[in-house]
Amino acid sequence: MKVYLAGAIEAAPDSGITWRKEVTQFLKSDLNWAVFDPSQHELDFLTLEEKENFRYWKSTDIKRFRPVIKKIIDRDLDQLLKQCDAVICLWDDYVLPGGGTHGELTLAYEHSLPVFLVLGMPLEKVSSWIIGCTTEVFSGFDELKHYLTNSHSKKNDE
Repeated sequence: MKVYLAGAIEAAPDSGITWRKEVTQFLKSDLNWAVFDPSQHELDFLTLEEKENFRYWKSTDIKRFRPVIKKIIDRDLDQLLKQCDAVICLWDDYVLPGGGTHGELTLAYEHSLPVFLVLGMPLEKVSSWIIGCTTEVFSGFDELKHYLTNSHSKKNDE
């Protein structure tokens, strides 16, 4: 089993790193699952110049920015649709100004991938469309971990 970790990166104060590290540790140690964490691989395949400048180019040189962000989108969607079996997503205020997570959940739904949504805001603030793309909705990560532990133990994957 391989899980895609969706959620804010660009607008998140820590680029979405902290919650993803904690969930990754749980998934690997408790469930023996693999993880794709886009916050850890965002710049892996970019040139040094692209790594250093692409965020700056967004506001100064859209012609240089667009091909770089398209490389990131292509890699992320390839992972999501061809390499992963499910999605865990943190839906919080930082995801709202973005577009990637919205698109990832819609594509996951379209391709029948289970989507486990963890609320970082009240449910009534979450888009109805997004809720419609989910398989399960959780009030926090402890609830998600309890659910996954009870429904997907290591025994199921061995």
